[in-house]
Amino acid sequence: MIHNVGVMTNAQVTALQYGLIGFFALWATLLIPQLIILHARHGQVRLRPVLTMAAVLLYGSMTLAVTFLPLPGPGAKRLSQTVQLNPFQWVADIHTELLKHGLPAADWFTTQTFQQATMNVLLFVPLGFFARTLWKRGLIGTTLLGLAASLLIEITQLTANFGTAPYVYRIFDVDDLLNNTGGAMLGWIAGALLLSLVRKPVPSPVEQPLRRERIDFAQAR
Repeated sequence: MIHNVGVMTNAQVTALQYGLIGFFALWATLLIPQLIILHARHGQVRLRPVLTMAAVLLYGSMTLAVTFLPLPGPGAKRLSQTVQLNPFQWVADIHTELLKHGLPAADWFTTQTFQQATMNVLLFVPLGFFARTLWKRGLIGTTLLGLAASLLIEITQLTANFGTAPYVYRIFDVDDLLNNTGGAMLGWIAGALLLSLVRKPVPSPVEQPLRRERIDFAQAR
């Protein structure tokens, strides 16, 4: 286990690079058709839909990259454990990591275990945000969406990418399901808060008649 705060492994950097390549390839393929459709529908190209599609594609590409890449190479060491079904096992793993490195309990947030759990939460925050702001899903629907997406990823990993990988190289972890789903819920809450801030206030029924009366009075004069 590597205990080095803020330092990414070569495998993680490689995964992110492939994610960016995949994003640019997808966006380059879909951008021209999207521009044509937008111009045909609205008579002009609107920037917001273009940026929205780019954000969704970037998130999807990077998520798939960090969850499935890099693939195991020849001679790679196989996992000793492929399934972890104890909820909140990561809490006990933090204690184990602290003891292993001789660290005080106050350094729990510096452990790789905590950072990994945090990343699993943050990974699904954009999904919940998109579900609320773009797809207008409720909290329950977003929670189910996050759970389903996370379960699909875990099953894919458990089956060695449905048999396309030589062997299972990622752990099916129930904590990942919980953390991913929690991240989707946090993203939904963030999206709901953002919409409540940017939404224009609607005049109350009491204010509207008064405004009309003042306008009519001025016109009569």
